[in-house]
Amino acid sequence: MNNYIKDLSNSFLSIPRYAKKIIAIIVDLGLCILCTWLAFYLRLEEFIKINDVTILSVLISIFLAIPIFWLSGLYKTMFRFIGSSIILTVAVASLAYGLLYFAVIGIYGIQGIPRSIGVIQPVLLFLGISSSRLIVRYLFVNSLQKNSKSKKNVLIYGAGNAGRQLLTSLENNPEMRVVGFLDDDQQFHNQILLGQTIYDPLKIDKLIVSKNIDIVLLALPSINRIKRNQIIDELNKYKIIVKTLPSIQDVVNGKISVSDIKDLTIEDLLNREQVEPNLELLSKNIHSKVVLVTGAGGSIGSEISRQIIKLKPEKLLLLELNEFALYKINEELKNISTNIKIIPLLINIQNSSRINEVFQTFKVDTVYHAAAYKHVPLVEENICESVKNNVFGTFSIAQVAIKNSVSNFVLISSDKAVRSTNIMGATKRLAEICVQSLFDEQNRTTKFAIVRFGNVLQSSGSVIPKFKKQIKEGGPITLTHPEVTRYFMTIAESAQLVIQAGAMSEGCEVFVLDMGESVKIRELIYKMVKLSGLTIKDTKNLEGDIEVKITGLRPGEKLYEELLLGDNPQKTYHEKIQKAQDPFIPFNQLKIELENLSTLIESNRSADVKKTLNRLVPSYKSNSKIVDHIYEEQLNYQNDLKKTSEIKNKENKVIRIKTK
Repeated sequence: MNNYIKDLSNSFLSIPRYAKKIIAIIVDLGLCILCTWLAFYLRLEEFIKINDVTILSVLISIFLAIPIFWLSGLYKTMFRFIGSSIILTVAVASLAYGLLYFAVIGIYGIQGIPRSIGVIQPVLLFLGISSSRLIVRYLFVNSLQKNSKSKKNVLIYGAGNAGRQLLTSLENNPEMRVVGFLDDDQQFHNQILLGQTIYDPLKIDKLIVSKNIDIVLLALPSINRIKRNQIIDELNKYKIIVKTLPSIQDVVNGKISVSDIKDLTIEDLLNREQVEPNLELLSKNIHSKVVLVTGAGGSIGSEISRQIIKLKPEKLLLLELNEFALYKINEELKNISTNIKIIPLLINIQNSSRINEVFQTFKVDTVYHAAAYKHVPLVEENICESVKNNVFGTFSIAQVAIKNSVSNFVLISSDKAVRSTNIMGATKRLAEICVQSLFDEQNRTTKFAIVRFGNVLQSSGSVIPKFKKQIKEGGPITLTHPEVTRYFMTIAESAQLVIQAGAMSEGCEVFVLDMGESVKIRELIYKMVKLSGLTIKDTKNLEGDIEVKITGLRPGEKLYEELLLGDNPQKTYHEKIQKAQDPFIPFNQLKIELENLSTLIESNRSADVKKTLNRLVPSYKSNSKIVDHIYEEQLNYQNDLKKTSEIKNKENKVIRIKTK
């Protein structure tokens, strides 16, 4: 029987759309006749013969019903996607029909037709039309879906407006089957909402077993992050997939659809509430001003540019060395705003004469200096070029800014600049020292701000996308050390805080962004795996899905990062921004040191460059040997020459002995 219905369903669904409309109209014509006949039976309590009176009442029904149903869109509905919501459409159309039919039969009156037929027949027709649609839906289409073994059972966490809309959206989803709601409000427990029972979240362990739950969808767009994390931690105990809806800011006009469902982001796993930005600080150095962003195509630079364009500068200059990155951000920003002049500049920040020309030509007011090499292992392997870019590039552009009386200059630094164990951090700290020293010696009008913060989610250097990819591929997930910890912040929040910190500068300050609590990466991986519906494979669970492989710390990598060199940060009037007081090198001394460093770089003397960094940045303590590829290759070549020379000396010595 099931196979017969399945074959019939396939045949019905495969016929042309216009043919389905014709079938629906024919069915409704038949229902008009049947319901009129039944109405006479219920009124007269006997079956009557077909005569002029019954034919007239049937014709009136047909000529009223079919046009009204057509105009109401009843014949535009796709049968495979109709559900309980079709009742409302039929009810509206039937009400309009019923009023007209009653007006003709009940009020105007036709001889031989009882006036009560004007009420009874529309009610019967409404029941008949509704039943016919639902029968098609549940007998034909549902028979196919019930045979689908891939359909996953779903619980919706949240019986509010978002949860109700999500249930409606999932009504015809071929991959998910909603089997109930979860809600913390006790007054809702065991109540029925849109045909689904609302359960107590404390009983989820029993529900997972009894209803074979595969997925829990969080329909809690307005909940705060602390409460959300508590729910996620509780769900993390079970082998289920957890997905979520966007935050309330992303829910446009209160509409929720299946396309809004997404995997839990890393933000959902962090105990961090984002603070609303201070709009006055955001606009202070940007609105109606000429703003330059260096490294505008990078993760941080591009996000700062997105934030800037919303604040309506007079002009936005995008300075970038990578052609594709510059093209990409330029096109994106042009689509966001057509009124603001956006100027893409393909320039190396080390080209001081070209940079000076830009400043003079466009009369720059504010600079956000985000251009830097920041990938720790790559910087460690390319020492000289990294120092040239991160240190001398910063020194050069800061000098040009002072020369052209730029109002505000913001250097985007890193937590790795604090007690660094790698070249990247040492170069960022030396860049900070350059800015501090330049301000102390030369500046009269330019305000400088140095802003330090930790890892940014979604940035090009973030490990989170890598972990997600490794989970998707079935593992293993690579972790450098089981105890490694990091600070995390969303890319949008970090950009907003950088702009606000820059606006707070009164001279040359080091600002430190509040990154919240540091996160142990191993625990983060475990959460990501479990909330993907998988388990960790280890000695305690040999049948697990994903293995975590410890690879060892990479050159220059630290177990944990810090944001302060000293222990006495100063509070500012922004709760997420603090000020630090860090020492710097006097300009006259720094200038000599930089000249010597430049000479070493030109000769590619990586070992001496590293020693100089150690001296100029006392807090820098390298934890690895030199892994610079050019330096290693040259060193190997010199060693080979030395060995060859030693071998020749030995051979010559043997020859001389034999000669004697």
